Amino acid sequence: MYSYITGKIVEINPTNLVLDHQGIGYLIITPNPYLYHLNDEEKLFIHHYVREDIETLFGFESKEARDLFIDLISVSGIGPKSALSILASGKPDEVMFAIEQQDVKFLTKFPGIGAKSAQQIILDLRGKLDKKALAVTDESSSEVKEALMALGYSQTELKKVLNKLDKSLPTDKMIKQALLLLMK
Repeated sequence: MYSYITGKIVEINPTNLVLDHQGIGYLIITPNPYLYHLNDEEKLFIHHYVREDIETLFGFESKEARDLFIDLISVSGIGPKSALSILASGKPDEVMFAIEQQDVKFLTKFPGIGAKSAQQIILDLRGKLDKKALAVTDESSSEVKEALMALGYSQTELKKVLNKLDKSLPTDKMIKQALLLLMK
C-alpha cells in the first residue's frame, strides 16, 4: 500500500500524469491533471485501487481529498469515475459539508451525479464524515471566533452569529460574513 509518492511530473494527460520517482514512472490518475506543471516536484497522496480486472493508482493533492475519494467509492453505485468528477470540481471540505447538510442540489452539480446518487452518498456517508467535517468547520469557526473577539466582540454577540455562517467558505470570508451579520 502506498501513502504518497514524491517525484517530478514528466507527463500530463487528460486523465492522468506520470510522476518520476527515482527512475520509475508512476502513471497516476488524478481528478484534474492540469493543476500540475511539467518538471515540478510534487507530493501526491495515493490510493492503490485493486479489483479483479484492474489495478490503478489514484493521486490527490491532500490526504483529505484521498480520504474523501475512498469514502465516496465505498458508496453503492459510485465508482472511481464519479468520485473523481466530484473531486475535480469540488473542494473536499465543501463536499463533506454538503453531505452533512444533506445538500442534494450541491452534489448534483457534478458530472455523473444525479439525484438518486446524491441521496445515496448522503445516506451512506452522513455521520461517517461528521467528525472530519466538524474538524474542518470547528477549526475555521474557532479562528473566526478568535478574530472577532480580538476586535472586541463579546461571547454573547458571537453565539448569535457563528451558527449562521457558511462553513464552506474560507476563514477570511467567514470573518467578513460574520462582521456583516454583526453590523445588522
